[in-house]
Amino acid sequence: MMGTTTARAGIAAFLIGIAAPAFADSPPLSTQAQAEAALATAPKGTRFGLLVVDDAGKVIVSINPDGRFIPASNTKMFTTAAAYALLPGMDQPDTTGGTTLRLASGSRKGAPDVELEGNGDARMSSANDCKVDCLATLADAVAAKAKLVGNVIAVDHSYPDERWSPGMSWNNIQTEDGTASGALNLDDNQIKVTVVPSTAGTPPTVVVSAYYQLNNEAQTTAGNGAPSLTLERAVGTKRLRLYGQIPSETKEWHQWVGIDDPADYAAWTFKAMLEARGVKVTGRLLPVHRASGMIDQACDCVIDAAAVHMAPPLASLVPPPLAEDVVVINKVSQNLHAQVLFRRLGHVDGTGSSDWAVRAEQQLLARAGIPREGYDFSDGSGMSTYNRVSPRAAVTLLRWVATQPWGKAWYASLPIAGVDGTLKKRFIGTPLAGNLIAKTGTLNATNALSGTFRAASGRTLTFAYFANDVPDGQTAVPVMEAVLLGVAASN
Repeated sequence: MMGTTTARAGIAAFLIGIAAPAFADSPPLSTQAQAEAALATAPKGTRFGLLVVDDAGKVIVSINPDGRFIPASNTKMFTTAAAYALLPGMDQPDTTGGTTLRLASGSRKGAPDVELEGNGDARMSSANDCKVDCLATLADAVAAKAKLVGNVIAVDHSYPDERWSPGMSWNNIQTEDGTASGALNLDDNQIKVTVVPSTAGTPPTVVVSAYYQLNNEAQTTAGNGAPSLTLERAVGTKRLRLYGQIPSETKEWHQWVGIDDPADYAAWTFKAMLEARGVKVTGRLLPVHRASGMIDQACDCVIDAAAVHMAPPLASLVPPPLAEDVVVINKVSQNLHAQVLFRRLGHVDGTGSSDWAVRAEQQLLARAGIPREGYDFSDGSGMSTYNRVSPRAAVTLLRWVATQPWGKAWYASLPIAGVDGTLKKRFIGTPLAGNLIAKTGTLNATNALSGTFRAASGRTLTFAYFANDVPDGQTAVPVMEAVLLGVAASN
């Protein structure tokens, strides 16, 4: 196994090989050879793919450029580029994606049912300080019309019920990174759990939404230090288990957990908002997930999704432009937003399913000149381990985007090394700080980075870089960064 010292030695050797003058009888190594030598110091077993080209498309470094790699969040480059190319009005308010509110005839006389219909927005919020795309706006609209309502129906059938993508690791599903997605989403489909220490020997205080049932087995210990807490959520349930220890001098500890049924959570939250406004809810919470109807076991009845659209809209939210969400998706690598946007691609010609989204994306990538064998996608976020991308496919995408009328706006959504997003703490104090713009990617045994940077000559180089099969507990990032610094210095 390669330790940190060995990795640093490999980085230093690579950079020295570029900067040091060569002996008369020993020609300097080419950039290609230096990159290969540096990668040989990476954790054993790591599989690399790298392609770097100049502004004319000439190859600078090529290491397994047509190999197929798990791209992790580099998948988001393809999703967001496809959205810019296929969805109209990306820079305009999102008039088609916002949540629609209806009051429909219910089973209780004088108590209409409340219907919330999601249309593929990922940004609706219930936060107290919400300013736009706020669930509270819809609650106010109900309160202005009625003081008594029946059921709260959360309609999620604009997309088929595919809450998780094929190939997502089971351990991620309970977390905010792998939270379920749908057409009706709220608060990023995640809930924050905050743990505050009490006196030594007693359980800590846990602040968490009542949507979840908590079993608090944790203890407060004396002194300070790092908490050793574990928060578990059984997938398919609303039960949380907290155990471990938190020192009494710790300020607080927090973790986010995902939500399995976003429509159910939206209905639950909306009911609480209505009651806070003096609206009495006499019925139940009914999430609707598919157009063919849903059998309600409690009343042995069928909630017919077709009937949901009979009532005229009472109010609708209009989220900000999708272009703004692309910035969020690429800068901070927001998985839920990427997956929901991916599903919108499936509405271009189809049903909003992942299969239709893949089809739309494939047709676009073919027009962009990307070989079909260079990629496979099962989702839009990169959480699926079924996704595959070659360095050549990624570089071709990046160069194609640069020729599009929306290319400049798309490139502005990528993180900037040493400045913002997922690259804020990387390349600091190097020539690539503020100079390299790229999409990062991290997943099980995977590191990825693709984008552009300005070389020492002033030329802009485009690159795609993947590391797969990284041994457990290790990272390929230091060696990957060293290679890019070396390429920048020698070109």
